[in-house]
Amino acid sequence: MRLLLATRNKKKLVELRRVLETSAPHVELLGLDDVPTYPEAPETGLTFEENALLKAREAVQYTGLPSVGDDSGLAVDALNGMPGVFSARWSGLPSGTPDRDGANLRLVLAQLGDVPDEHLGAAFVCAAALVHPDGREEVLRGEMRGHLIRAPRGEGGFGYDPIFVADGYAQTTAELSPDEKDAISHRGKAFRALAARL
Repeated sequence: MRLLLATRNKKKLVELRRVLETSAPHVELLGLDDVPTYPEAPETGLTFEENALLKAREAVQYTGLPSVGDDSGLAVDALNGMPGVFSARWSGLPSGTPDRDGANLRLVLAQLGDVPDEHLGAAFVCAAALVHPDGREEVLRGEMRGHLIRAPRGEGGFGYDPIFVADGYAQTTAELSPDEKDAISHRGKAFRALAARL
């Protein structure tokens, strides 16, 4: 089976490939660089599931291949679940802007400046949508609970990883090895569940 991973985020693509190559070794994984270029529709959904389906449906429409779209982000309890689906765009900077991840992270920390440490609970959430050319669709969800810290730590991962500590851990997800992170992450959970359906 050939499966298209419909993400333009290079760092995310590396993670998805790593999880699926282990969980579904019988599947040939393709990235968007392996198919003809097509226009990217804006993420207009108000949930992770809606945006994941939008990406996967778009990929099937343009390529005719079974496709996976995902949407993921950080849901902060004290911010009523935000930045949520707006995680990658929280600072308002367009895609491709240098240090957009850093700007997003700094803005979240600034918004939480007056929030006591005991109320810095958060979760990383991922919705992974599998869409087949015959119209079959399935969405799987993964979540990693934890809390935020006040200053970034670690060089691994991307996005909000340097300020997120998963429940049961002392290190940020940016301080974990790729294998350690994949074992507990929202994407790891969602994509292992998806692999079982392939």
